[in-house]
Amino acid sequence: MSGLEDLYREIILDHYRSPRNRGDLPCPPAHKGEGFNPLCGDDVVLYLLADGGVIADVKIGGNGCSISQASASMMSCAIMGKTFAEARAINEAFKNILSIPDVDSNGQDVGAGETGANQEVSLGDLQALQGVMKFPVRIKCATLGWNVLTDSLDELDSC
Repeated sequence: MSGLEDLYREIILDHYRSPRNRGDLPCPPAHKGEGFNPLCGDDVVLYLLADGGVIADVKIGGNGCSISQASASMMSCAIMGKTFAEARAINEAFKNILSIPDVDSNGQDVGAGETGANQEVSLGDLQALQGVMKFPVRIKCATLGWNVLTDSLDELDSC
């Protein structure tokens, strides 16, 4: 198991050292979402450019620990080119591997109902973050960007 843990650690460090989709997009037409974890000071900025319910472009920004920034980087890769429904399904599947429900910023469960949690979703490199479960205080770091995604998709759906 040590070899697998080493691989996962390398994936996380790679995304932290060389984050994918780093930058910003002009608002409008892009949507800007922000999240902040007051417990540790991590922040994530998410820019989504939507085209007909599809995430046409995504950029991330912010500062924080390796877990929050690597998770946001991996998220940006996972949702690029996906429909809102597909992005929600990936979000839910990711949170499920951390054994937490997918909730919006009001604490309301936005799980299996509309995203189809029974669908098979491939998480790829995101599996590397499953080890965060061993450190409950770090789960908020790993999910910060994903919570911003949930809120951003809700806001885009309401437009």
